[in-house]
Amino acid sequence: MARSWEADPSALFQRRLGKSAKELDHSDGRDECPEIWQLDNGDIAVIGRDLTAAYRPRLPEGVSLAPDERLVVIPGIMLSSAKPDIADV
Repeated sequence: MARSWEADPSALFQRRLGKSAKELDHSDGRDECPEIWQLDNGDIAVIGRDLTAAYRPRLPEGVSLAPDERLVVIPGIMLSSAKPDIADV
């Protein structure tokens, strides 16, 4: 059965949504920088901590993860800072 949506690995990063981890004081400037990006096809890429293993056994009823999906966590302030950059659909 075909999925109703599939990620396009050829899509390019277009623009950051919200502020960078450095601007939000959630980075030491090295390699732990969560991000939210809009891709050139309109999809959203989220870079965060992979907590799939920690959350899989306690997902809410009706929520599931496909074998190729990961649950990532980012600071709440990062999503809040992106609100002005997210268009209403």
